Amino acid sequence: MSNAKLYLFPVPLSPDTTQKVLPGFNTEILREIKYFIVENIRSARRFLKQCDKSIDIDTITFFTLNEQTKPAEMPEMIVPLEQGHSMGVISEAGCPAIADPGADVVAIAQKKGIEVVPLVGPSSILMSLMGSGFNGQSFAFNGYLPIDKAARAAKMKELERRIIHERQTQIFIETPYRNNKLIAELAASLKPNMLLCVASDITGEKQSIITRKLSWWSKAKYNYDKIPTIFLLFSE
Repeated sequence: MSNAKLYLFPVPLSPDTTQKVLPGFNTEILREIKYFIVENIRSARRFLKQCDKSIDIDTITFFTLNEQTKPAEMPEMIVPLEQGHSMGVISEAGCPAIADPGADVVAIAQKKGIEVVPLVGPSSILMSLMGSGFNGQSFAFNGYLPIDKAARAAKMKELERRIIHERQTQIFIETPYRNNKLIAELAASLKPNMLLCVASDITGEKQSIITRKLSWWSKAKYNYDKIPTIFLLFSE
């Protein structure tokens, strides 16, 4: 087995925060890697230049891994690893393989006995949980809630039951342009004493992490339209 490793590089959540949220150690490793598995080549190239302008992008090989990638295409992406070359995984934002297609290629590397090295960086899921005041011992990330109205209502009630009976923090996200609508739906559908934390623009200049009862949110004035936001539910 070669010493080649699969490095997982976190990406800033907000523009112009690379130097603030990523340790220099990440960049040291980044400079040495010539093969990357990325969600979007254009944004990955931009990220590399933000880390170190001296990196020669034209000498780097990129493999695209996104929701359209077929499972049969993934094993070919790690051929450089099997040939002895370390590789990196770069997602669009946050930590690779967390609510991210990078998890699939990590699974392949693990099955083949290739060392996987996750690096330090921002995770909106964990950072929002840290700032919420909710249960950090037991929590679940649910991704996007269903779009279908009936399924969406049923899912909200399911989350409420799990909070009440299991004391488990429930975390989820929404398409940014529907953030305001989601808050209104939660306030109208769930118990008014349920706690909602809205964590917006994590690590950015307009970062906001607010935890209040749904009865408060039902009357509050807010605008999270088109701002990356995480939602967390819990109860007192």
